[in-house]
Amino acid sequence: MTPAEKGYQEVNGIKMYYEIYGSGKPLVLIHGGGGSILFDYKEVITRLENKFQLIGIDLQNHGRSGHRDIAETFEQDAHDVAALLKSINIEKASFWGFSNGGNTVMQVAHRYPEMVEKLIVASAFYKKNGMLDGFFESINNATLDSMPEPLKINFLSLNPDFSALENMFDKDSKRMQTFEDWSEEILKGISSPVLFISGDKDVMKPEHTVEMWRLVEDSKLLILPATHGSYMMADFNGNTDDRLIDFTVSEAEKFLNN
Repeated sequence: MTPAEKGYQEVNGIKMYYEIYGSGKPLVLIHGGGGSILFDYKEVITRLENKFQLIGIDLQNHGRSGHRDIAETFEQDAHDVAALLKSINIEKASFWGFSNGGNTVMQVAHRYPEMVEKLIVASAFYKKNGMLDGFFESINNATLDSMPEPLKINFLSLNPDFSALENMFDKDSKRMQTFEDWSEEILKGISSPVLFISGDKDVMKPEHTVEMWRLVEDSKLLILPATHGSYMMADFNGNTDDRLIDFTVSEAEKFLNN
């Protein structure tokens, strides 16, 4: 699994890192909080690199990308993603966003509808009450010690600067602590086809994913027997459910090609 292209682009005042795998119709992969391109999408890329042009992006403060001294927001991430794609001459693409990346791709669809072919929104949310009870209380008390070890190890392998890890954790935490519910109009206004995915034991309630699905006209829904992301990547114990991931990716592929 070797990128066909990789590098940095100067985007909105920071250097942003990206990797491109395969060729074909462009599919942009946006990782979740604390993640990076391959941490979140290695299994997906392995299965789809011969079928699409896969464009993975490390968001601000994450992976190999730079940081800026402003608060992290989903809106800013959407602006960054759109600007990076324009800088590498991608005018229109489909997007797959996981977790916080799912929130980001919804903002891309909201703010840059002309750039979006189709959207896969995996394990995302738009209202605080959609998360499991106690989720935001635990975020308010979160410290770097509570960050899952695999995420720390992954970050430091890409950027061996402990202060950068602290910065990323701090910015990610504050974004969630200060999150304000989105208007339903943001989802109702999405005009591209959407596939919503989540696990039945995810960090958001299955009912919330259903609620989002109902707000977007003609969208599709896939709720899997899985924890947060284990339907598309290794879990935090390093276990990979290959058959489940095969199923998720085949459904995603079907959605993107129909």
